[in-house]
Amino acid sequence: MSNPSLVLNKVDDISYENYESPKIDASNEVIVEVKKTGICGSDIHYYAHGKIGEFVLTKPMVLGHESAGVVVQVGDSVKSLKVGDKVAIEPGIPSRYSDAYKSGHYNLCPHMCFAATPNSKEGEPNPPGTLCKYYKSQEDFLFKLPDHVSLELGAMVEPLTVGVHAARLANLKFGEHVVVFGAGPVGLLTAAVARKFGAASVTVVDIFDNKLQMAKDIGAATHTFNSKSSKPFHEALPSGHQPDVVLECTGAEVCIQQGVLALKPSGRFVQVGNAGSNVLFPITEFATKELTLFGSFRYGYGDYSTSVSILDDNYKDGKENALIDFEALITHRFKWDDAIKAYDTVRAGSGAVKCIIDGPE
Repeated sequence: MSNPSLVLNKVDDISYENYESPKIDASNEVIVEVKKTGICGSDIHYYAHGKIGEFVLTKPMVLGHESAGVVVQVGDSVKSLKVGDKVAIEPGIPSRYSDAYKSGHYNLCPHMCFAATPNSKEGEPNPPGTLCKYYKSQEDFLFKLPDHVSLELGAMVEPLTVGVHAARLANLKFGEHVVVFGAGPVGLLTAAVARKFGAASVTVVDIFDNKLQMAKDIGAATHTFNSKSSKPFHEALPSGHQPDVVLECTGAEVCIQQGVLALKPSGRFVQVGNAGSNVLFPITEFATKELTLFGSFRYGYGDYSTSVSILDDNYKDGKENALIDFEALITHRFKWDDAIKAYDTVRAGSGAVKCIIDGPE
């Protein structure tokens, strides 16, 4: 069978290609027919610049890593899934032999095979992305979706899990006060996670009023603050509460600084967004408050299943009774034949929050 795929050849060059469909080689493998895929900011960065940090595009790469689909074939030892099941795809599989994997930090595995992430090693192919008709994964990196969770929502599990990982790193507790910097897709989903974890308040900070309004409209924020306003930041916080937790999703130096300054003593700070370069950091404030700083990279054990559980709980009583309107984040939908247009739309910054592409028919 042919496997239609969307391929990034080099900067500014995306094309449709047909490859051979993947085949099951091991008893724990599963073939998924991809139905829905979201566009991530990292995809756009590779499209525009050809690299992110040490990951440099040197050969063509199938795009996509935010996907959901339907199981079409399973290996002989697969027990938790069957043909016809809807699944969310966790797109990174570590080495089962690495110290990171064995110590419970598989997201830090130096041998991670992560979908649509360039492999610059000469003679080795790039890990395949998920923007194709058929994608092969391993049983324990596929997560069955409840009946009332759509495939579109399944494609949002990946970015939602970034927020889950950050909240779990912070050991976010019921009744705590949270500030989220950044109202892009990851920031909005991270704020939504904080709400679902039981935060007493979630204040979202950004410089665009329309993004802040969306944070409120979908139920992710209890409070918002436009950092361009002349209003002092502390006045935007509920009843003057200093945050227990800051989840920083921009990577902007000023936001990192403001987050440290805003935190209450013994508070926790999680860096989710990537900074473009080194930043000036208020180390004295950090030390005298006895703050705790966490770096956050992708997601680890239990994070994906937690995200699926969040969506399950959110929609179990119907969309009209959901705490968070996750579906409202999907602002653009494209058919497979318009996938390149979808990438250009997001790259142009034309107001897309989350863009979903249908899989090949």
